[in-house]
Amino acid sequence: MKATSFANVLWTKHLSCHEKSAYRRAMLQRPSSRLLVLNNQDQVLLFRFEPKSGPLSGRIFWATPGGGVEDNETYEETALRELHEELGITRDHPGQQVAQRTVVLTLYNGNVVEADERYFMIRINEPAISDANWSLLEREVMAAHHWWSQTELRSTTEQVWPADLEDILVGAGAWQATL
Repeated sequence: MKATSFANVLWTKHLSCHEKSAYRRAMLQRPSSRLLVLNNQDQVLLFRFEPKSGPLSGRIFWATPGGGVEDNETYEETALRELHEELGITRDHPGQQVAQRTVVLTLYNGNVVEADERYFMIRINEPAISDANWSLLEREVMAAHHWWSQTELRSTTEQVWPADLEDILVGAGAWQATL
């Protein structure tokens, strides 16, 4: 999968292979779980992020629910925690892990990290999303949520992360491949 980034880390293209390798080794590592949440209409849930301050201020994008692994959590435990925190849904299993990627991105605090992202696909019947368990940061940056159809996602001009979300969902068997 192609690695993409929330940040403009374009200056790294001017580094030698050795310098890039040293830069990546020194970079903070961030294991994380992302959720591909699908409803009964095979629409995927994305949150709209609108940071109003900090290094990502002014950037608007849509992204899957999810977050970083805490303490000694497994990726599966992180996915379940994030499902509860960001959607208000409690489950015993996070669904099947359908993708993994490594991506360099900038966090809201300005830290540039190399994220090892594991994607879990889960289907839900719950029509409502609860923000009751959102952190202060989530309340500050998450402006909306929307259920996206494959057609809608393919035709949007808005920034969506991961950029290859449609390909991930096709590969997972949730959506049909298109020409």
